[in-house]
Amino acid sequence: MNVTSQIKQPIFDEMELFEKKFRDSMISQVALLNRITYYIVNRKGKQMRPMFVFLCAKMVSDGHVNERTYRGACVIELIHTATLVHDDVVDDSNRRRGFFSINALWKNKIAVLVGDYLLSKGLLLSIDNGDFDLLKIISVAVREMSEGELLQIEKARRLDITEDVYYEIIRKKTATLIAACCALGAKSVIDDEIQVENIRKFGELIGMAFQIKDDLFDYSDEAIGKPTGIDIKEQKMTLPLIYVLNNCTSKEKSWLINSIKNHNKDKKRVKEVIAFVKDNNGLTYAENKMIAFQQEALQILENYPKSDFKDALILMVNYVIERKK
Repeated sequence: MNVTSQIKQPIFDEMELFEKKFRDSMISQVALLNRITYYIVNRKGKQMRPMFVFLCAKMVSDGHVNERTYRGACVIELIHTATLVHDDVVDDSNRRRGFFSINALWKNKIAVLVGDYLLSKGLLLSIDNGDFDLLKIISVAVREMSEGELLQIEKARRLDITEDVYYEIIRKKTATLIAACCALGAKSVIDDEIQVENIRKFGELIGMAFQIKDDLFDYSDEAIGKPTGIDIKEQKMTLPLIYVLNNCTSKEKSWLINSIKNHNKDKKRVKEVIAFVKDNNGLTYAENKMIAFQQEALQILENYPKSDFKDALILMVNYVIERKK
């Protein structure tokens, strides 16, 4: 049994029912929309986000979930899917998880409208059922994701990112959505704000570790679904690079910045940058930071009694930093 199946084991029934509810939540009177959403549903990824919702809900409530939990999972998946559809338009990307993206098949205009539709469906699912507490958690996440992306674009132009700014970018861009999944799960079944905040923090820490792991893939020689050096080509400042920039000589720093700004399409130069970052402990430093976030997340789980749901979350935390893609 692979790791994802092991993690799903204690919430297998919930995930089955969730898939049906998720499909139903997208239904429209417009045939074109239904064709596109059918395409989306049949090319789903690992569904980590709804898994976080259900596992956190069950861990804090002795194994209980309710209709609010299902709605929370549907909303977060609708909004996550909307952001992916929009991201592919922004990045002019023709592929998503090995399949054609929506914009590749139906063009940008339709893809943007489909993203908007999914976003509105998510918001209405909460509003129509009076889940205003859940809606607030989700809305904060959407706002922060947009801010994180824009902050990254702004900083990439100047290549002047400090480590603190980098953490702020990844907290908003990546970690905030996983934090929202965990908080939603907890909030759907309990009304204890301190516990909900604890679980939200747990999700945020996992999200931070997850993004650093993604950054490390840019320096990997293994086939992981994205070509090596793509972050450098896109002038994205990742943790290994930031560390090396802040700890090399001014001459080396000038060479690095010049390489990223003016030679990021030159394959040989990109390889030299990757080698330089490796040789100057950029990867080791980033790995240590990733493990620190992971350990902090595991510490939060220690406050909860042993259960299958807690074990699955521990497995999830470890999977985040051990995954191969």
